Amino acid sequence: MAVEPLHLLFLLTLISFLRSILSLDFVFNGFDSSDLLIYGNATLESRFLTLSNDTTFSIGRALYHSKIPTRSPNSSDFLPFSTSFIFSIAPYKGRLPGHGLVFILVPSTGLKGVSSAQHLGLFNRTNNGNPNNHVLGIEFDVFENQEFNDINANHVGVDVNSLASVSSYPAGYWKISNRGYDLFENLTLNNGVNYQVWIDFSDSQLNVTMAPVGMKRPRRPLINVSVDLSEVLLDDMYMGFCAATGRLVESHRILGWSFSNSNFSVSEALITTNLPSFVLGKNSVFQSKGFIAGITVAIILVLGCSIVIIVCLIKRKRKREREREEMEEWELEYWPHRITYPEIDAATEGFSEENVIGVGGNGKVYKGVLVGGAEIAVKRISHQTEEGMREFLAEVSSLGRLKHRNLVGLRGWCKKEKGSLILVYDYMENGSLDQRVFECEESMMLNWADRIRVLKDVADGVLYLHEGWESRVLHRDIKASNVLLDKDMKGRLADFGLARMHGHGQVANTTRVVGTVGYMAPEVVRSGRASAQTDVFCFGILILEVICGRRPVEYGKPPLVDWLWGLMEQGGLVFALDERLKARGGFNSEELERVLHLGLLCAYPDPRARPTMRQVVKVLEGKVEADDEEGEGMDLYLLDKMKSNAMWSTYSGSLGHGSHPTFDEIRQSLTSSMSLSWSDVIVEGR
Repeated sequence: MAVEPLHLLFLLTLISFLRSILSLDFVFNGFDSSDLLIYGNATLESRFLTLSNDTTFSIGRALYHSKIPTRSPNSSDFLPFSTSFIFSIAPYKGRLPGHGLVFILVPSTGLKGVSSAQHLGLFNRTNNGNPNNHVLGIEFDVFENQEFNDINANHVGVDVNSLASVSSYPAGYWKISNRGYDLFENLTLNNGVNYQVWIDFSDSQLNVTMAPVGMKRPRRPLINVSVDLSEVLLDDMYMGFCAATGRLVESHRILGWSFSNSNFSVSEALITTNLPSFVLGKNSVFQSKGFIAGITVAIILVLGCSIVIIVCLIKRKRKREREREEMEEWELEYWPHRITYPEIDAATEGFSEENVIGVGGNGKVYKGVLVGGAEIAVKRISHQTEEGMREFLAEVSSLGRLKHRNLVGLRGWCKKEKGSLILVYDYMENGSLDQRVFECEESMMLNWADRIRVLKDVADGVLYLHEGWESRVLHRDIKASNVLLDKDMKGRLADFGLARMHGHGQVANTTRVVGTVGYMAPEVVRSGRASAQTDVFCFGILILEVICGRRPVEYGKPPLVDWLWGLMEQGGLVFALDERLKARGGFNSEELERVLHLGLLCAYPDPRARPTMRQVVKVLEGKVEADDEEGEGMDLYLLDKMKSNAMWSTYSGSLGHGSHPTFDEIRQSLTSSMSLSWSDVIVEGR
């Protein structure tokens, strides 16, 4: 019995020794390069950790320089730990906000097996939810992703091997009211404000707490959840932060970080004063306390004096809205009818910024859901500009009476008095062709077969506009960003804001130069006169940019058409294919040359030499007839055409050389005799 105290003393000494070996404590009030392992877009700036910048579809990750122990030796018990850090998620001025950041425990370094955008740089489409990930994450997410059952677009969640959180809660903190009970205070994660986070783990219980930096830690955690990590955490893990951007971007920063598995008060050593602010700047006069107090008093006085008037006006306004919602006679001529403003307002959640899916020259586009579940896209156009009113009337009068599987459907419209002009379309789930060729990550990029199929879809739609309806419709702005992809990835032509109609056999009654630079035919710049052949020209440019993965005009590079003419003369058109498509394979060299020849012929300077859209559709479908120029080879046909064409000869002589002029020289020659320059060209809403 006398030896038992000695055994107990020895055991306590051993436990104390083991804890001293496994203990890890650090406080980083600013970072050095030796503190962290940095990957992707992560950088150290002024001793602060920046995980992302304004680069789209990028990932940044930073980890503590060595692994941390998570279990006691010869035991399945997890070591408790406490960590605290200060972060800021700041938007870029004029840019839509993107995704959030994650505090992580991971088994290895690097970025293998992760993707950007909605996967937050933590997982990818295939491994999300895999139990072999061995990943614990605390996400601070500013995007509502239905795929992961996110509760809203501003929340904190606990992720175990998956972005579908085991527990989540709106971002904020619990404060004590004057009466002694807890009140919840919401916080906005991506407003540039500095926030402090506390994360504690002990006995399978995980607590997450946050508050504005400088505030005392709230007594009640934001999240308190029991998690079984026995199959998740390995004996030792890497710990740190990651963030990712997609099409939408913002900056993610870590300003300080502390950790301990032995001393839970180490977070008190973090410096929380005199930290830089990343909130978007405002005029200082509006931030002064005197101004705020004065404006508050003024508002109260105005409200007090106006309350009686407002009550009277509400009844009058409701009566006018009921009268206005009645169908007007001129609207009966068109298929899409007026949709009430309250319906649209409810569908878009009051035109919430979180529902913005695009921004054009004349307004924003919002995603909405009507009563019954139908998804819609809502374009709100400013009525204060002549261009806005013209775009609205063009859409209603043209697309309003058209119905084709390759045109975006217009459901209806709304004109709010002294407010916005609103157009309501079918929602296109897969974005634009421009995004799927130029702006997405490689896994979502369209392959060869998809690009050809979408071009065929658009060609069918344009053919319908030119020949398939009672009047001929000229779109006048065919380009990749105006081609949308529905849920089945079928191409649909959109944006009829510049469209014009005229009778078959008549000439379009317009001389106004409109369109997008790089897509406009030379004769449009010369006279402003649009025709079916100017649409063919635009479609030819669309073919070339989609196949080559290059925009018509790029800084520091020759114009796309000039470059392709040179390759064709050298017999090297096959080298024009998008390099990313070459790596994938799956294309036919003969089909590639045939499609590029077609694009060059459509974009030929002389409108008389361009094919009709019916001929374009035949070539894309492989139905080239015997009397077409395929027998001699379309490249020889094009070269002969440009050498024999009177217009080409005139340009060549005027430029002083015998060889053929470049496409850019022709364009300059066409505009040199006019007072109109390319900078004068009207680009409406682009």
